[in-house]
Amino acid sequence: MKKTKMSRRDFMKAGLLTTAAAALGPVAFKPTGLWAATPNLKGPIKVGYQAVLSGTLAGYGAFHNMGVILATEEINAAGGIAGVKLEVEFRDSTLAAPEAIKNARYFVDSWGADFLGGIDSSGQALALAPVMAELDRVLMVTHAATEKLTEEHVFKKGIKQVFRICTPTYQDSNAAAFVAKDLPVKTWSTISPKYEYGYTCWEMFKNTLTKFRSDVSFIADSWAPFGTTDFRAHINTILDAKPQGFYSTEWAGELISMVKQANQAGFFEKVKHVMFPVGAAMDVLEGCGPELPDNVWISGRYFFLYPDDRRNNDWVARFRKRWDHYPAYVSETAYSTFYAFKKAVEESGSKDTAKVIQALEGMTFESPAGKRVFRKEDHQAMYNVPWGLTVSNPKYPFKVMGKQIVIPAGECFNRPPFEGPGTKPPF
Repeated sequence: MKKTKMSRRDFMKAGLLTTAAAALGPVAFKPTGLWAATPNLKGPIKVGYQAVLSGTLAGYGAFHNMGVILATEEINAAGGIAGVKLEVEFRDSTLAAPEAIKNARYFVDSWGADFLGGIDSSGQALALAPVMAELDRVLMVTHAATEKLTEEHVFKKGIKQVFRICTPTYQDSNAAAFVAKDLPVKTWSTISPKYEYGYTCWEMFKNTLTKFRSDVSFIADSWAPFGTTDFRAHINTILDAKPQGFYSTEWAGELISMVKQANQAGFFEKVKHVMFPVGAAMDVLEGCGPELPDNVWISGRYFFLYPDDRRNNDWVARFRKRWDHYPAYVSETAYSTFYAFKKAVEESGSKDTAKVIQALEGMTFESPAGKRVFRKEDHQAMYNVPWGLTVSNPKYPFKVMGKQIVIPAGECFNRPPFEGPGTKPPF
């Protein structure tokens, strides 16, 4: 058999291509020339994406859209997915489950989508899971955090078409408890959303923290319905209880309103230890600006200054150049979703749902947020996100994280089979 030789020029060309691909972030280098094994796909590859584009949370949809557009532009500029053009259609999901289901059916039945992405609401995610099994398309959830999506629908019911690329409630509650265990706090309180996300996170936080600390108690809770703008009564309920610590999963505009009204009530002078699991969201940081006090613990699904490495820093720079804005966590999860699809299609050589699922299960890939691994058992992405204390920084017009603590996902995420001893942290 005749051996194929590679010239020095070919070798240098391949090296330059590899270097260029690495600089683009999570772009997967597609073999060409001597190494070509490009699958024969009929294009385009279509992704239907939905997020909140209307109402008080419309800003989240805008941030999703920025990540989607940037990923699409980069992928198509680099030759598409396995040489096939990527096309995206973006629709408003609102927060209603019927609207999310209607969009999913439109994407697949009318528009011919190969994959779906997005979803802000946990209720929508739970409603969509059985629909995705019926439509037989992969849905990559980029924001909704309920652990029930992966624990019950994927692991227990076997709905393999659903994956989640963002951190779930475990980061918001279990990881928060890992941080809280070392704080000089014996009494805790909450103002949280009056729906599943708020209830679930508070219960998980309490259960995990009490496993670490037998001396803590939870002395006050106040539940704010969706759309709350006046938090004064809730704030007074907490102040009357005089807790040492305060934990709240309020988010978006409601968290901004609560922080500003809490400042007016002198809340942060009276309650010294405060934790906002979604406080690192860009809309919250920008919306609160200097009014967000220093030394508040914040986290999110991704924070633009973590990890402090070339891949993330280059991506943030590209994002700012494209949008004149710092990326929100939904921008990163949306962006990375398209590179996960790209890698799965190119590794499987197909856009067939069953083959893509097989490629995604257990798949590891690099992203701006760091290394992600999709657990085979429940399709939850495992990656690390920091908790940090707010601090003023002259480089930014909003507070950022100063001191950071990273609780590895493997230590704070619930483990399959999700029931019985050793399945919930601390392990």
